[in-house]
Amino acid sequence: MPEKTQGEELKEKLFNCKKSGWENISEEEGSRIFQYCDGYIDFLNKSKTEREIVKNATQMAINKGFKSINEYESLKPGDKVYYVNRDKNLFLVVIGKENIENGINIIGSHADSPRLDLKPNPIYEDKGFAYFKTHYYGGIKKYQWTTIPLSIHGVIVKTNGEKIEVNIGEKDDEPIFTITDLLPHLAQEQMQKKLKDGIEGENLNLLIGSIPYNDEKVSEKIKLNILNILNKKYGIVEKDFLSAELELVPALKCRSMGFDESLIAGYGQDDKVSVYTSLTAILNVENPEKTAACLFVDKEEIGSMGNTGMESNVFSTFMSEILNKLNVNKPNLLDKMFCNSKMLSADVDAGFDPIYASVSEPHNASFLNKGIGISKYTGVAGKANGSDANAEFVAYVRNIFESNKVSYQIAELGRVDLGGGGTIAYILANKGVDVLDCGVPVLSMHSPYEVTSKFDVYEAYRGYEAFLKY
Repeated sequence: MPEKTQGEELKEKLFNCKKSGWENISEEEGSRIFQYCDGYIDFLNKSKTEREIVKNATQMAINKGFKSINEYESLKPGDKVYYVNRDKNLFLVVIGKENIENGINIIGSHADSPRLDLKPNPIYEDKGFAYFKTHYYGGIKKYQWTTIPLSIHGVIVKTNGEKIEVNIGEKDDEPIFTITDLLPHLAQEQMQKKLKDGIEGENLNLLIGSIPYNDEKVSEKIKLNILNILNKKYGIVEKDFLSAELELVPALKCRSMGFDESLIAGYGQDDKVSVYTSLTAILNVENPEKTAACLFVDKEEIGSMGNTGMESNVFSTFMSEILNKLNVNKPNLLDKMFCNSKMLSADVDAGFDPIYASVSEPHNASFLNKGIGISKYTGVAGKANGSDANAEFVAYVRNIFESNKVSYQIAELGRVDLGGGGTIAYILANKGVDVLDCGVPVLSMHSPYEVTSKFDVYEAYRGYEAFLKY
């Protein structure tokens, strides 16, 4: 090869040039990436809701030696602890050798994703059809949720405490459901509306059946037939919907995408990709110097409120119990621990899409296939309501990634005064924790079928593991 000119050498030294991560991947490393992502795809297909995430992740943790906090009388370095909050949160902790007062390493992600929820009184009949009424959850483009196959997941809880798990529409021998839309021939008025108003929220009604109950003396025969089917299958009556949490999610399989199979297409990768990569990372942590923790929380898509959201005090209560069982607790120790802790807020970033390039500022956008994305700050407009990491902590994380040869990029969410968003970062930052947003770039975020890069997914896993072990 010809020798590099002085200018070429200087540019290589001084410029931050990001290439596709696939360019220098060995065949062996490529096989590891694809094998790891096969596990991720399988996990995503089994875990479409926050309850399913917590159930499956808890079992994976138990298989790797984690025990419930309630099983421990006392704790010591090397112990692996978990706590489940209301079947919607999971906290995993590996006790480190160092004094916990010096802080812990935390990775936090959220298990909920945009979807449609059934209303408390969902079922009705109209002109030969039975429907479920829905209320959308999180930021969605409503038109994207029509004319696609949908499945129903969740629980129905009777007044006697019996809990019935529902999962219908995922298997090939099960029926699916859908929300209808107008044919183009009759949609002239609809297509004159703004895109956001083309489908109204109150019209996101799920078509669930059309056969009437065979009895001439009763009214609402189709509704009666559907309730009779549900009664036989689940033992419920209409009133039991009042204490149900039933979610509609795409009945679409997560799949490898592209002729080269370099991409992953699937529902709920915001933010289940962070759940899986951080989960598999902490499962590899043994006898760390600093205590390592992973948080999988709920309600991020609607503000992190409630007793299963990051705004709740449950994680602090759990950590207080750990301090008690380490026999080190004292006044203000929890606060000191948080003030000395470090965290990656593991949430996805908007990947640069060449088709919609105008919404991004390419010098500060995250690109698929270039590694995990770091966002120093979030918020909107003038960084309002955002979390902004200090330079010292950004350098700390850069050092970990570069020392472990983890591919990363630094970005922000869209053009100034156009883009913006938030994560759970500010909530832990308010406790004094150093926090940096760090996640996988995604195309078609919040849609029923999001796209990620297998290279980026694997680099996120490697980066999270390096951070937890540092």
